[in-house]
Amino acid sequence: MTTSIMEIDRLNLHYGEFQALKNIELDIPEKTITAFIGPSGCGKSTFLRTLNRMNDLVAGVRIDGSVKLDGDDIYGSETDVETLRKRVGMVFQQPNPFPKSIFDNVAYGPRLHGIRDKSTLNEIVERSLRGASLWEEVKDLLGKSALSLSGGQQQRLCIARALAVEPEVLLMDEATSALDPISTLKIEELVRELKKEYTIVMVTHNMHQAARVSDRTVFFLNGELVEADETEKLFSNPSDARTEDYITGRFG
Repeated sequence: MTTSIMEIDRLNLHYGEFQALKNIELDIPEKTITAFIGPSGCGKSTFLRTLNRMNDLVAGVRIDGSVKLDGDDIYGSETDVETLRKRVGMVFQQPNPFPKSIFDNVAYGPRLHGIRDKSTLNEIVERSLRGASLWEEVKDLLGKSALSLSGGQQQRLCIARALAVEPEVLLMDEATSALDPISTLKIEELVRELKKEYTIVMVTHNMHQAARVSDRTVFFLNGELVEADETEKLFSNPSDARTEDYITGRFG
């Protein structure tokens, strides 16, 4: 029996008058890959961003319900959002390295959290770059600008930057959609490797990717969670007709 690391209960989200998420209930098992699928505008990225309170940054957002991480409600008054985002890291659709050296990109988070010792930072940077399958490609280029890397390398650098603060959960918002097929394949292999140590939650517009990579898949439609199940079952024998219509291409 897999333990749930996150438990979402009766979650609603409004942008002003518009309700973007409707009564979402979901458990996310630890050290698994959970994929969110659904047509554009169905709420999957909005929901992903509720898991580390990124929606706090949007004006006019109203959220009710609970999101628990290891049993604690992340929307509770006691929650320190900076600590939360250390525990629940995020990789975005477009690679977004800082205009700094490769080393300084990865060391940024640990420095922010008070680590100054050079040898400790060296260890963290190497471990994180190895974790993101990038060390061998950049170990002699650590002083070079991160912006000199290819798109695929930049995205793996962003993953290394997220890993450097030792998160429990890694959120990936269409993290391969801006990449070429070879870079996409490398990131998919990397994600499968990372689930040994981390819980991965990914939004993907690519159903083949969800089928290839994830253990569980969640289908969203019009702000509702329609169905959540083991990936193989959801794709081969969905329990809701709307899921079947989507995965067989009748809409989307």
